[in-house]
Amino acid sequence: MIIDLPRFIEHSRPAWAELESLLDRLADDPTHRLSVEEARRFHFLYEKIAADLAKIVTFAAEPETRRYLESLVARAYGEIHETRGRARRFTPVRWFLVEFPRVFRRHVLAFWLAFAAMAAGALFGGFAVSIDPEAKEAVLPGQFSNHLGSPTDRVKKEEKAKRDRLAGKHATFAGALMTNNIKASILGLALGMTYGIGTMLFLFYNGVILGVVGLDYIRDGQTVFLLGWLMPHGVIELPAVMIGGQAGLVLGKALIGWGDRSPLKMRLRLIGNDLILLVFGLSVLLVWAGIVEATLSQFHQPAVPYALKIAFGTAELAVLVWFLSSGFKAGNGSSPHARTESGALSSTGG
Repeated sequence: MIIDLPRFIEHSRPAWAELESLLDRLADDPTHRLSVEEARRFHFLYEKIAADLAKIVTFAAEPETRRYLESLVARAYGEIHETRGRARRFTPVRWFLVEFPRVFRRHVLAFWLAFAAMAAGALFGGFAVSIDPEAKEAVLPGQFSNHLGSPTDRVKKEEKAKRDRLAGKHATFAGALMTNNIKASILGLALGMTYGIGTMLFLFYNGVILGVVGLDYIRDGQTVFLLGWLMPHGVIELPAVMIGGQAGLVLGKALIGWGDRSPLKMRLRLIGNDLILLVFGLSVLLVWAGIVEATLSQFHQPAVPYALKIAFGTAELAVLVWFLSSGFKAGNGSSPHARTESGALSSTGG
């Protein structure tokens, strides 16, 4: 029973305003998600205001306040118990800046496993060439073959070029690079269907090529050229390829079902959105890497100092590490189509 109605309203109004603000936020942005803590707070406010409504309903002198509370309680009840599918809006900027790094961090162990597979391949390739220089002919792509001369010969040829050899063709070259790299990364994902074995072999082989090429240039005294050539685009391209491998390993784990007894269909359904986001994110990264490789990476000293190219690549790497490890944050939650983390709002409401 309420003894002092004005005091009761004054004391309770902040909670009413807080719930109204939460409801307005959910109504204005269908993609907004509540964290577990926010969901619990939401449910607490719902129960409190429902109790306030029960107390005030007998006061005929406060019809407006009663209708206001009835509206809040009805809206909150609808949010808690609604089972209809939410509108799914494709918001590319949010997907890339917020959701992509969030999903990356959720499956970061798979990324480190992909990184380890590629690093192992690079070490193996470098070791193989160090003990048998002829081994590089068995693995190197044609553009790095010995018939083109030693790395030093190729560097001198590049540095002495009097004109831009891609003049008028930068866009075409960039498009070809983007298409090839995105296809390769999606292949890394698709090979996850082999329970992750194909993905690991794919990453290992790409690492072998990287190790062979790297050691070939380093042994010929062209380390600075190698860094200036690869870093502007490579610090983005290689992590993107590894993210494709990360997606493949996530798929492989879901197929195997380690530590998860839920049906296969459910396991695949749970990772579906994550795989889409990883592919979307790596595609954006590879578009940028293709643009850089078709432009800055093709210009060498004296046209563009190697120190400048290395500094540019270092800055890119720092930004990428920051972006994937913390990055932009907007709201809370873990899935672009879920209203709460782990279904917190539904579990607290029913």
